[in-house]
Amino acid sequence: MRTTFSIRRAAVVFAAVGALALTGCGGDGDGKKKSGEDSGKGADSASTVDLPKLDGEKVSVAAVWTGPEQANFTKVLDEFEKRTGADVTFVPAQDPIINFLGTKIAGKQPPDVAMIPQVGAVQQAAAKKWAKPVGAEAKAQLDKNYAKVWQDLGTVDGTQYGVYFKAANKSLIWYNAAAFDNAGASEPKTWKDFLTTAETVSASGVTPVSVGGADGWTLTDWFENVYLSQAGPEKYDQLAKHEIPWTDPSVKDALTTLAELFGKPELIAGGADGALQTEFPASVTQTFTGGDQPKGAMVFEGDFVAVNIAQTEAKIGTDAKVFPFPAVGADSPVVTGGDAAVALKDSKGAQALLTWLASADAAKIWAEAGGFISPNKGLDLKAYPNEVQRTMAQALIDAGDDVRFDMSDQAPQSFGGTPGAGEWKILQDFLKNPKDIAGTQKELESEAVKAYKS
Repeated sequence: MRTTFSIRRAAVVFAAVGALALTGCGGDGDGKKKSGEDSGKGADSASTVDLPKLDGEKVSVAAVWTGPEQANFTKVLDEFEKRTGADVTFVPAQDPIINFLGTKIAGKQPPDVAMIPQVGAVQQAAAKKWAKPVGAEAKAQLDKNYAKVWQDLGTVDGTQYGVYFKAANKSLIWYNAAAFDNAGASEPKTWKDFLTTAETVSASGVTPVSVGGADGWTLTDWFENVYLSQAGPEKYDQLAKHEIPWTDPSVKDALTTLAELFGKPELIAGGADGALQTEFPASVTQTFTGGDQPKGAMVFEGDFVAVNIAQTEAKIGTDAKVFPFPAVGADSPVVTGGDAAVALKDSKGAQALLTWLASADAAKIWAEAGGFISPNKGLDLKAYPNEVQRTMAQALIDAGDDVRFDMSDQAPQSFGGTPGAGEWKILQDFLKNPKDIAGTQKELESEAVKAYKS
């Protein structure tokens, strides 16, 4: 199961995103209400979920989130503590989270709940019998608040294990407005126009594209957007399930298209070598520092980029703007991702936390802080801090079951979610040598065969 918004519908919705003027960047800065306080946002501050009393019960939650994301998730956990009396501990995890959890379970110290960012990893946790089924109260919240597709994404062999708390639109290109103005560049709608825009920005003396190649997942997102738009959703689904090989001509076409950018190092901040040393957060912040002379004028990634922009002085809507990933084929793609809460202990606290995270009340807290989109259709869109996030969230909800999910997140983690291995490593090698398309395909297929058989 994959989550890409209905392509035509999302293209129409997101075409308006770049033109929207925002009132703020939606970080976790000063002036935000504490969790549990009435922020004045949303239609109703009354509770939408019943939670048990858990006075003194200890609940641990593992996640790979750091920085502002961890801080905002902690606000959600703080409110859970306030409502239940539980004592909640955030456990910092590392990628790949399945390996991290395996170590904890082997040491007989598993967290009560883990936030798992890959569908394939949820499936692995269930297959290893680490994951515990979602209880009746949490399931009731899911039935009330979630489209069937989001429930299905957390289901393995007919049993519900995951509660998708956080979603992401991973098909956006953010740009430095001053650099665009200085170059006389405009927002492109097609891949061809995107490359022309990049050349225009380059001619003005600014390197056009910032790539966070040190984090291999950003490169899988580049590939998936190109592939979805060019090959179409049916092929996308087939490749995601490894029903067609990575040596398929459609993969060759997508890599050839991507090489039109990766094969011109002068268009990438620091060239290929520099990109491979640039982690995702830095790829964003270097785009929005330096006024109209940033290290890169554009950066590709999801709605969560807003969190990193908030760490600069740039303001979304004026200094930092956004447009949909350009159409390679007939339509612009929209790929989504998400993080599922999975219980690893049969405890009252773990099940209560799943129930809480499936509620509109929990989603509202992070939505108000910014840098967050929820698949929870019970969340009042007024909770989001600006029109861009409201528009993205509305598109996600409106798409209903007609969505697709990040392809690499659907794959076995050894192929699609491990730093320095599998698809991440092979696409990093491709960034360094984009001429070797056939060799890249063969490596991808070889690694995929091993991963999908295991």
